[in-house]
Amino acid sequence: METMDEQERRAEWRRRKLRRERRKKISIIAFSVIVIVGAAAAIIVSLNGGKGGMSGSGNKKGNVQVSENTNGNVGESQPEETTPPADARTSAIALANRTAAMYDYDKAIEMVKAMEGYDSDSELQQLVAGYETKKGELVPWTDMASVTHIFFHSLIKDTSKAFGDKVAANEKDGYNEYMTTIDEFNKIMQSMYDKGYVIISLHDLVKETTDENGNKVFVQNDALMLPPGKRPFILSQDDVCFYHYMDGDGFATKLVLDENGRPTVEYKEDDGTITTGNYEMVPLIEAFVDEHPDFSYHGRKGILALTGYDGVLGYRTDPEYKDINSPHLVEDQVQFLKDNPNFNWDEEVAQAKIVAQGLKDNGWEFASHTWGHIHCGSSPMDRLQADTQKWEERVVPIIGATDILIFPHGEDFGDWHQYSSDNERFNFFKQHGFNYFCNVDGAKYFVQIFGNYVRTGRRNVDGYRMYDAIVHPESEWFTDLFDVNDVFDKARPVPVPGVVI
Repeated sequence: METMDEQERRAEWRRRKLRRERRKKISIIAFSVIVIVGAAAAIIVSLNGGKGGMSGSGNKKGNVQVSENTNGNVGESQPEETTPPADARTSAIALANRTAAMYDYDKAIEMVKAMEGYDSDSELQQLVAGYETKKGELVPWTDMASVTHIFFHSLIKDTSKAFGDKVAANEKDGYNEYMTTIDEFNKIMQSMYDKGYVIISLHDLVKETTDENGNKVFVQNDALMLPPGKRPFILSQDDVCFYHYMDGDGFATKLVLDENGRPTVEYKEDDGTITTGNYEMVPLIEAFVDEHPDFSYHGRKGILALTGYDGVLGYRTDPEYKDINSPHLVEDQVQFLKDNPNFNWDEEVAQAKIVAQGLKDNGWEFASHTWGHIHCGSSPMDRLQADTQKWEERVVPIIGATDILIFPHGEDFGDWHQYSSDNERFNFFKQHGFNYFCNVDGAKYFVQIFGNYVRTGRRNVDGYRMYDAIVHPESEWFTDLFDVNDVFDKARPVPVPGVVI
């Protein structure tokens, strides 16, 4: 007999089938010298009194400048045997400058002081003195209650496909309502940078201590230091799994690492060839932080929320894929295995682990979006328990443990009040290691810091909310972040579904 979980997934597949037609290396190494030097050039100018870099706002306007034909590389590594010692010194200084630009002055000072000859090198000593001066200009951010948390779903690379005639009307409506285009995302990030926003981690909101019984306790972080005029925000993205149903609809297909260990994505062209480039949030943020390292606090990038039923990060890692005859596979998954007769599950899992580690090494974090994208507030407890077991057995071994739960469908297991001690669902997830909980809330700020958990509301930046902001400007959904009239992609069909005009 099928479980409720399997019945729902099959029902979902049947709905998708009626709505649309069926549409038919890697190792982790350090950044290249040229990448680091290029990214840090503007910072060195800033530290020597120039403009930009660590000033309060950006000095470039318009979209993030990225090439859709690039494979994500910013430069080529110099062969180690041809790199003269002077270049090694330049590289070390550039990396320290980049670290300082991300407001981690203590680490930058440590890096420079560890360089050979520091005690007699006046240039290095002056560099440290400059870091000390900049560090002294930082001020603590004490208002954690006014830290906004924004999130996106998958980004649309090709609007002509996502909104085209080959996509069934209901599917197109879903893309229009819930997704964001690359052009919109670029403009949003540029606007937020110009306004002084800086990406932090959800974990930066608090300090973790222990009580007299050895239990973990959360208190507001008083050590988040930023320059005057800068303000922190949290960035996350849901469903970073590249689901089968999106194939051929103008979305990227898989997260990979380039030859320098940097995250990028693959995209399948109409002729079947695979290209890599800045077609999704991860590589776009990587490119933007390369150009504007002061957009990232201590190297933070964002939170990627994952399910597991279709695998993770574009890799078909769920154990059901090992057997094409598994009764638990839905037709999308069976078709994938038929289209890929040489599929090797063990290699797929191994590759996913490498990419997951590469993402973490580059400042990204993971969150559970539950294995089966289920409702955490209304699903029966036995279903929550079974789903969590699958998460722990099928996803955690690939990405590592996480203490962040991002609610699918935005469905919390409590209202805005503090979770009560007798909340069965809260207690269940706490027992399974979750301490940070994120729902969906259109308000600018919703942050709760209690001794035993942290909760934030997330603002959905998508077609629905942006169009609603245009139709109802009095709502001021995004006035603190960007001008929606400048951002809204003209390729979107209007009116966007769900918005009451």
